[in-house]
Amino acid sequence: LQSVLFITLGFGMVGFLDDYIKVVKKRSLGLTAMQKLLLQLIITIIFSYMLRFYVGLDTKVIIPFTHRMEIDLGVLYYPFLIIGVLGVVNAVNLTDGVDGLAASVTVLISTFFTVVALEFQNGAAAFAAATTGSLLGFLLFNSHPARIFMGDTGSLALGGFVAAISFILKMPIFILIIGVIYVIENISVIVQVFYFKKTKKRFFKMAPIHHHFELSGWEETKVVSVFAIITAVMCLIGLIAL
Repeated sequence: LQSVLFITLGFGMVGFLDDYIKVVKKRSLGLTAMQKLLLQLIITIIFSYMLRFYVGLDTKVIIPFTHRMEIDLGVLYYPFLIIGVLGVVNAVNLTDGVDGLAASVTVLISTFFTVVALEFQNGAAAFAAATTGSLLGFLLFNSHPARIFMGDTGSLALGGFVAAISFILKMPIFILIIGVIYVIENISVIVQVFYFKKTKKRFFKMAPIHHHFELSGWEETKVVSVFAIITAVMCLIGLIAL
């Protein structure tokens, strides 16, 4: 529980610093990409140390659709963890571009982890349940038209939570299933950047992909509803994959 709390607060503080620079210091870009990456990397390395020496977690991960068969990554576990955590955190951040989108997707994922963690991780289950409850309350004010925004403070904290609990439960690979929206958002940005560099044209009307759908005529509420339904279905598939 302490490791999940640490990484959630740690990434939340990075987001707060970024928001503070944007809002108070009037620097529209906030932290530079390198500053943000360095801070995130430090937090992730400390988190990996906590998993090994405080939680006592081994280097095994569960493979989906194998009746919980575990594979030992050995020394590859830690680079896998660093890449996985940073990828998830920034994917959640990218998803926060439409009223209620990041919160709607993440509340379903935190519900999934609550159900899974109840079996053998009471601390993680309590944290996931608390996150679910807080997101449900937040959505009352963040749904379109939003009156409250989570900013980078919220999105990076949520990303840290999702990444941390997935590793605590030995289920980081499941993010590819239950967090498919995060994956698609991330890939859409990568595709857009590389395609533009090669052709000087845009593959999508705008990236991340939720903006592409907006520019294609979708209302914000439709984007959120469709993405949430996809996440709900994938969370059910994730339960089956256990």
